[in-house]
Amino acid sequence: MSIPRLKSIYLITLLLFSFQFLQAKILLPSVFSDNMVLQQKTNAAIWGKATAGKAVKINVSWNKINYGAIADVNGNWKIKVATPGYGGPYTITISDGELLVLNNVLIGDVWICSGQSNMEMPLAGWGKISNYEKEIADAKFPNIRLLQVEHITSNVALNDAKVTNNGWQECSPKYIAEFSSTAYFFAREVYQKTKIPIGLIHTSWGGTIAEAWTSAESLKKMSDFSAAVDKIQQAAKNTSTTSYDEKVASWVKMTTEKDSGYQAGQLKWATAETTDWKSMTLPTLWEEAALKNFDGILWFSRKVSVPENWKTSGIKLNLGTIDDNDITYVNGVKVGETVGYNVGRSYTIPSDLLKPGENIITVRVFDSGGGGGIYGDAKDLNVINNAGEKISLAGDWKYKVGLNFNNIGPKPADESGPNRATVLYNAMIHPFIQFSIKGAIWYQGESNADRAYQYRELFPLMIKDWRQKWGQGDFPFYFVQLANYMQVDNAPVESAWAELREAQQKTLALPNTGMATIIDIGDAKDIHPKNKQEVGRRLGLIALAKTYGQKNNYSGPVYQSAKVEGKQIRLTFSNTENGLKAADGAALTGFAIAGADKKFHWAKASILGNQVIVSSDQVANPVAVRYAWGNNPVANLIANDGLPASPFRTDTWQGITFGKK
Repeated sequence: MSIPRLKSIYLITLLLFSFQFLQAKILLPSVFSDNMVLQQKTNAAIWGKATAGKAVKINVSWNKINYGAIADVNGNWKIKVATPGYGGPYTITISDGELLVLNNVLIGDVWICSGQSNMEMPLAGWGKISNYEKEIADAKFPNIRLLQVEHITSNVALNDAKVTNNGWQECSPKYIAEFSSTAYFFAREVYQKTKIPIGLIHTSWGGTIAEAWTSAESLKKMSDFSAAVDKIQQAAKNTSTTSYDEKVASWVKMTTEKDSGYQAGQLKWATAETTDWKSMTLPTLWEEAALKNFDGILWFSRKVSVPENWKTSGIKLNLGTIDDNDITYVNGVKVGETVGYNVGRSYTIPSDLLKPGENIITVRVFDSGGGGGIYGDAKDLNVINNAGEKISLAGDWKYKVGLNFNNIGPKPADESGPNRATVLYNAMIHPFIQFSIKGAIWYQGESNADRAYQYRELFPLMIKDWRQKWGQGDFPFYFVQLANYMQVDNAPVESAWAELREAQQKTLALPNTGMATIIDIGDAKDIHPKNKQEVGRRLGLIALAKTYGQKNNYSGPVYQSAKVEGKQIRLTFSNTENGLKAADGAALTGFAIAGADKKFHWAKASILGNQVIVSSDQVANPVAVRYAWGNNPVANLIANDGLPASPFRTDTWQGITFGKK
């Protein structure tokens, strides 16, 4: 599914030397400020710039040691300071002859928080999580500290990051509203159970791919990305006179010129006779209907009969969500257009445009990659007036291909945006690799779902890359498995999102990792589910058990093995000390079973101790079981403490994302 890109333009030359001034000659990177958190029980690095050859001294209020270094010929210096167990507040005094003082410093645990939009999603702003107003009002935790990193890309590794609010701030209603909700609720869970001060460095960017967060040195080890890395490194040496936006505008202009729905610049299909058009039942992604792997322009048309006595005031045309962009017409007249795959469409129809009797609604859908179509909920497709009279638009529509993008040149590669190999690592991770941390939390994968098999190698590579760069061994790395999302399937089908979840689960083979399963708290219509409280809590449960040594469960039942017994398959699970049950107390759902023909059917399932017995009258000789295997599975196997079982499959049959790059 195409995910919109956010655009930010900054002068790289400024970034290379963007150290913040702190009322002294010494210059510190943006990670050092009042209110900061230093990692406890370590030799924490403090570094910056001064006049070449100058002696730099550091004194800290938690011990009486004098630390010092000499700035090198380029003015760079770095000093490692021994930190005690958690506590504070403290002061750090840095001097090259003039004093610079950092106040209200805490010693505690620092966590890097990264990923794409579900990590970025703020409590308020565009996020508006569940109960956000009260959550913001209650966010008074002065021992949780926040550092918000701004969106920057770079073709070369930078030494400093751009941050908001002049650096670190205490967690308060003033600063939490636009901060990562997942990161905050993680920190709240850990802090309330340990009382250890927590520092959150939030560095994420919506819609981004994992390879953008990985260093060039590591990414070149994967043949799939070596050419992309070379291109980035070459681009760092070159300048272009034509901007990316100009190139895209030229390409979009070409797609319009070649769209069969237009003729000599005039609309051709907005009111066309559709007898030779094909039919598609909407809503759906067209890849799941008749157009596998199609990217391009598709025209949809539907005739609507309006009763003679229909009220003509305040008429709205609602089309749910469309991937990616649309232009919509009624009786040949444009009534609206929208850019964005996850934006609801609701257009006002002028009262004199919709007439009694037959009317034509035409939607031109433009999709440049991934899933495409009018794909929302059936109940959201309608025409409605102020009197509440409604005409459903779900069902059969006519469609015709306006342009297949395979028949034109590819969309220009984004030479400045975030979805390029290494550019977010360079600008938003590399500046922090000298800063001592406790661990990392990560919520990403949606943008890599169409390449899930590749993610099996890429994601562990990125984790190992970060660990190597920080030089802190196998520090804790905890991540969120993708939530349930999109239309519920009536029958078992293949799913790229299921394969991405499987790739995430396989990453648990790396030491000191943990995965928060949230297959039960997603939203069919919203890729950004609102219950971020539970996401953060489940990440916190992992950290409390694996990092802080507390005795709590942090995972639902985990599939262990399968045994075929005649017409049924017996599944054994680990982590079942709390017992197995169905979440709603009803029959188990989400299980599918198949024979050697690889055709899956919904199955009956029953719990027996730490096992589940699965069968179907339609499969006499079963060989494989899948659970919660789909974009938005209806699945209810949990432990008694409410944590859900992670999706799994017992087969190793080749998936639909195999070989995709």
